[in-house]
Amino acid sequence: MSVSAAGYDLTPLTAEEVEKKAAGLSGEERRVLLDHGTERPFCGTLLDNKNPGVYYCRLCELPLFSSDSKFDSGTGWPSFFQPFDPDHIRYIDDNSMGMTRTEIRCPRCDSHLGHVFPDGPPPTGQRYCLNSMAMVFRENQD
Repeated sequence: MSVSAAGYDLTPLTAEEVEKKAAGLSGEERRVLLDHGTERPFCGTLLDNKNPGVYYCRLCELPLFSSDSKFDSGTGWPSFFQPFDPDHIRYIDDNSMGMTRTEIRCPRCDSHLGHVFPDGPPPTGQRYCLNSMAMVFRENQD
């Protein structure tokens, strides 16, 4: 078993486990998460969320980002400057669409999350640009 520094199991799910978890997804959620699609800008349900909490992978519920690292990038997608745990994001070179980008995926279920760009704010200078439908938000229960 592979465990992240934050203590979460990162063991990759089997194709059967992924398909079982994906059974309840809508067609559009499947297109984004499993077929590496992108939702339209400024339409995601989590774009304007400012509540304190954690954003989890919609498919396998691995924590991906904390609200503490969320910022308004003006791009139309929820943006973060750092992940919940560095091991909770997998990076893939993406040369589609006539450009070079870095795709980000969940390391456990391989769901497409979005892309990361080197034009974010301090302290990291990174802009993790996420599809709202790739995540589930859970508000802190203080």
